[in-house]
Amino acid sequence: MTRLVILDFDGTLADTQPIIVGSIQRTLAEMGLPAKSDAECAAIIGLPLVECFSNLFPDIDTATAERCADRYREIFDELNEPGVVPLFPHVLETIRALHASGLQLAICSSRGRPTLEGFVSNFHLEPYISMVVSANDVTHHKPHPEPVQIILEQLQVRPEETVVVGDASFDILMGRAAGCRTVGVTYGNQTAEELRACGAECLIDRFDTLPLAIGS
Repeated sequence: MTRLVILDFDGTLADTQPIIVGSIQRTLAEMGLPAKSDAECAAIIGLPLVECFSNLFPDIDTATAERCADRYREIFDELNEPGVVPLFPHVLETIRALHASGLQLAICSSRGRPTLEGFVSNFHLEPYISMVVSANDVTHHKPHPEPVQIILEQLQVRPEETVVVGDASFDILMGRAAGCRTVGVTYGNQTAEELRACGAECLIDRFDTLPLAIGS
């Protein structure tokens, strides 16, 4: 029986890919680093910011990656005007339906807490979300199971009663490592093939099919 659904944010609930990719590419240009394609930038969405830049450039030092992350945050905040980031179709009504059915819902993201809480508030998700875990709340980030384990402990739910939903391999690997079932969404930042390869138990092409996928 499912009692808890843990949702990724970027690429699962909200279409942040254009603003993230644009912010990364502008950061690289300003920092004098080689340009990266849209696909290369999208592939690292879901990692903590410093890891994003270290992943794009394995040879750069930590201090440079941290400067990139700081500049990225400034650019993202500049570009993040009202309406720039939309929810994916059917997200809000599906979350309402899942909540009404008695399920607990949590959000687990590698995004920093200030912008994550801002999005949750702006999209009016607060009444339906029992807990939010951000990059600022963990020592070990996705795909480590710690973010999920924090939620399970706080909400007193067992792994076998929990489904982790995300668009990236980091989400699926995190959920599996925590002993939870996993659902991959194919409309986000990684492909169905990538999600299958990392062990997603179920794939959905639309968010409003999630209740059926988890048997709710």
